[in-house]
Amino acid sequence: MKTNLPVLLLRNVILFPCSEIRIEFETFEEKQLLSLAEAYYQGHILLVLPKDPLEVDPDILELPKMGVIGQIKMKMDMPNGKTRVIIKGETRAIVETFTKEDDLFEATLKSVTEDAIDVNKEKAYVRTLLRELDNYIKEVPYASNSGLSSLRGVDSIYELTDLIALSLPGNLSRKKEYIEEVNPFRRAEMLLDDMHHDVEILKLEQDLDKRLSKELDDQQKEFVLREKIRLIKQELGDINDKDSEVEELRKKIQNLKCNDKVKKRLFVELSKYETMNPNSPEMGMIKNYIDWFLDLPWNNFTVDCTNLQEVKNSLDETHYGLEVVKTRILEYLAVKQHTNNLKSPILCLVGPPGVGKTTLAKSIAKSLHRKSTKISVGGVNDEAEIVGHRRTYVGAAPGLIIQGMKKAGTSNPVFIIDEIDKMRKDIKGDPASALLEVLDPEQNKNFVDHYIEEEYDLSQVLFITTANYLDQIPEALRDRLEIVELSSYTEYEKQDIALNHLIPNELKEHGLTENEVKIDSKVILTIIRNYTKEAGVRELERLLASILRKMVMEKVSSKKKNFVLTNRNLENYLGKKKFIYNESDTKGSIGVVNGLAYTIYGGDLLPIEATLFKGKGNLILTGSLGDVMKESAMLSFSYIKSHADEFHIPYRKIVENEIHIHVPEGAIPKDGPSAGVTLTTTLISLFTNTNKYQSRYDWGNDFTW
Repeated sequence: MKTNLPVLLLRNVILFPCSEIRIEFETFEEKQLLSLAEAYYQGHILLVLPKDPLEVDPDILELPKMGVIGQIKMKMDMPNGKTRVIIKGETRAIVETFTKEDDLFEATLKSVTEDAIDVNKEKAYVRTLLRELDNYIKEVPYASNSGLSSLRGVDSIYELTDLIALSLPGNLSRKKEYIEEVNPFRRAEMLLDDMHHDVEILKLEQDLDKRLSKELDDQQKEFVLREKIRLIKQELGDINDKDSEVEELRKKIQNLKCNDKVKKRLFVELSKYETMNPNSPEMGMIKNYIDWFLDLPWNNFTVDCTNLQEVKNSLDETHYGLEVVKTRILEYLAVKQHTNNLKSPILCLVGPPGVGKTTLAKSIAKSLHRKSTKISVGGVNDEAEIVGHRRTYVGAAPGLIIQGMKKAGTSNPVFIIDEIDKMRKDIKGDPASALLEVLDPEQNKNFVDHYIEEEYDLSQVLFITTANYLDQIPEALRDRLEIVELSSYTEYEKQDIALNHLIPNELKEHGLTENEVKIDSKVILTIIRNYTKEAGVRELERLLASILRKMVMEKVSSKKKNFVLTNRNLENYLGKKKFIYNESDTKGSIGVVNGLAYTIYGGDLLPIEATLFKGKGNLILTGSLGDVMKESAMLSFSYIKSHADEFHIPYRKIVENEIHIHVPEGAIPKDGPSAGVTLTTTLISLFTNTNKYQSRYDWGNDFTW
């Protein structure tokens, strides 16, 4: 046998010893290879099947080390330029090395040593193969009767196994395994296994036909055909779409950063999903349940910003003032850096609408380099909205907390819970009670959602809640919160916010520049005092936007380029003043005294007016006064009666006149314990007929007006 032979790479065909193949060649390289084999190797050539039949130029190292030596029996040049060749396989050969030169492969071979075999063993295997072959031909209708039946006269185990392997239906990779198996007895066992396997599959197909034929009708044909395909693939072990999906889910579960208990739970659910009938309504519920686990951020953390000055600068850029909450955030970061282990605080920002509670919370997330997520619980009256529904309910889903964590994508986001003072308690439950576990640093490490039913760690989450009214937060929930009150902005704070933040943003939004629009700071103060009455700056922002819209309209219609906003032309843009700002505060009036009032909009002056007319000494109170303020008025009236001589007030003037006290803006309810001094001063002014305090009061002396 030749030790060196040219190599022919077969594509989609295979040659066994003792068999022939017919191939047509058309490329120059292939024809050159044939000529080389005839000229120098007596027509011998080595045929191998590369790992990837589609690869045009395979790597030498990837070529198989086993091939079949064939001899060219006939070569004919066709009129179409192709060359038709018949090659007969002779024996297997083991390749020691491959070489390549000018796109031609050559192999150095060593012969396959065939050990002496037991004659009786050979006869037993030959008889068994022939017997099973007869049974196979009878049972399998697609087997080639003519080709397989002609093998009955073969008595060599080498030749018989190769011929049966060539004739059996099967894919190319399986036939390649027969080529690579040198031992004929092991080849015989492989053939017996394949024949038995085909017969068993055929019996299963027949059994499926019998089971399904009983239920066939016109409406079920499509279903039956699909079910038959599914059962066949299931019996064969073929991977279908669901199998691919299950395998993908299994890999995701294995790569999940959760604890072993959660993984075990997921694998149990995956097993149910894998074995469940595709038409079962529970299949979608289980898939949805698994997807929720896979979408949650298990132990996926972002790194906090450690530069305290950078955090402070970031907060100052977005919000003016609010030093208390900024200081609290910086303290939290400082202690966390120092100890490297600190539970996140549960902050509650309390203040009137519009002061920037929600935007401040988002700015905190941005300054810490954390992701943020937000939910609003205003109007929520069902505790299941917070902690989820049980899986037994149709359409069940996790609560707002787990949904927020999924949206955040990390295990340590800034979680904003908005409007916690507006939750409602009714027959469906108390959502505020459901938040107790979430907002308790001692418990939220083991938070359990009713839908997920497994513990989820919330201890690294920085919860920031917002509320407008502290007294409307339930006591048990308020006890778990670190209250930070955000008071209303002063006029000058609003002015600074408008100049540095609102106006630049609105100019950019309306396509204007600072060179085109000039706005005096005094005009901003006028807008704040006479056109807005709010704690925050939302209405101020809307008014500025309204002014700029009118300017843009003028620019487009009349081609005006420059605008100057002053107190003189302010009414052209905003109309008449809506609110009177302290215009009579400095004017002295008999029976009128200014008191200080606190509202959600901030501090204000509250003039209290009193008048008298003939009557019987009764006290009349108007102006939507509360019980405490009414009592203060009565106490003041009684005090003046008892000390009338000290104030030089004729007693008859008190008892012979009706006294009417009115607090303006009667539609607004008023109450409070601190109105006594103002009410007393108002009555003294009325009875003494003076509007100016002339000397200070010394204990033991009288008032002098």
